[in-house]
Amino acid sequence: MDRSRLDRAGRGAHLMDLSAVFAYGAQAAAIFLGLLAFIVTLHYARFLLAPVGLAIIIGLMLGPIASRLESRRVPPSLSAVAVVLVFLVLVGAFLVAIATPLSSWADKVPQIWSELQLQLSSLRQPLNTVKELQEQIRSATGGSNVTVSVEDGSAVADVAVLAPTLLAQLLLFFASLYFFVATRHQTRMAILRMCFNRRLRWRVAHIFRDVEYAVSDYLLSIAIINVGLGVAVGVALWLLGVPSPILWGAMAALLNFIIYIGPAVMAVILFGVGLATFDTLATSFVPPLAYLALNAIEAQFVTPTVIGRRMTLNPFIVFLAIAFWLWMWGPIGGFIAIPALLVVYAIAGNILPGVGMPVAGGPRSRPAQPPKPAFIEKAASPMSRRSTPPVRPTPPD
Repeated sequence: MDRSRLDRAGRGAHLMDLSAVFAYGAQAAAIFLGLLAFIVTLHYARFLLAPVGLAIIIGLMLGPIASRLESRRVPPSLSAVAVVLVFLVLVGAFLVAIATPLSSWADKVPQIWSELQLQLSSLRQPLNTVKELQEQIRSATGGSNVTVSVEDGSAVADVAVLAPTLLAQLLLFFASLYFFVATRHQTRMAILRMCFNRRLRWRVAHIFRDVEYAVSDYLLSIAIINVGLGVAVGVALWLLGVPSPILWGAMAALLNFIIYIGPAVMAVILFGVGLATFDTLATSFVPPLAYLALNAIEAQFVTPTVIGRRMTLNPFIVFLAIAFWLWMWGPIGGFIAIPALLVVYAIAGNILPGVGMPVAGGPRSRPAQPPKPAFIEKAASPMSRRSTPPVRPTPPD
């Protein structure tokens, strides 16, 4: 009798284990399908989502300017106009600084290519040997030569196709930037009011807070650092006698927003500039080496000092994020890769235990909590206007 009871109990426990495994499997499958749908949506809706996502990141970056104006009783609509104007002035100044020298250097691209071929003429014999070996392998395997002809498209036709698309994306970007900055408080309040559970409302309010601190502090700090790097690169290239140092300094500052890949691209560009400027192959490496030295100083000393040692993003995760967003949205994705990763950290830090914000200067790394905005206090409890969100380190039950 006792043995039969034990057998039934064992079978029941086994069935419970199987049901738990199936439940976890169903959850994992649902998460996988959701991620797959998210990636497909990002890819096929990039025409719409890329400018909107960039506008949100820029809005978070320049949000402190709007908040400062609103603290002086400026309406949100006017503060949003001021943010858009500031961004236009910055972009216009950058384009004015690089337009003329960039056009002159674009005409020198054939000269740089010819100079590179001349400098690498010493490698022609090994390359010819490799080519002969390839021909022998092809003849031995019975391969056939295939000639591919490519018809050159008309430049006028390309411009006619791309111009409306680019104009539409620019209009979508500026409209999204304005409305995001102008209605950010109303949007936050509406989302918080949809959270009828006090615990969920507490978490969502802290996610908003962490995202604002992380993205704005990171981008503003990195922007200041990149401007300093651009000035240093321009001065160094001017001392080396490289033409158009302002152009290369501005490009160094812009490309440094895309970590890892941006500095590598800039080093290749400066190598081409060195080929067009200096006479020998060895001296052509001087501009990229000078840039890489300044970039190493910025990456190893300046950025950790300004942002802090607590920004401990995993380099492998950072590289995967940059590769993913570059694959999805191109250069726009490369710019928003790190801010998007910070948003993921902010969400995970308020949902998963043991995950903290990696950016120093954020609310979690400060000894005292920042004052809660009034709109969070009002939206924390729809039943009472005087209610305030909890300040305990753990969410309320």
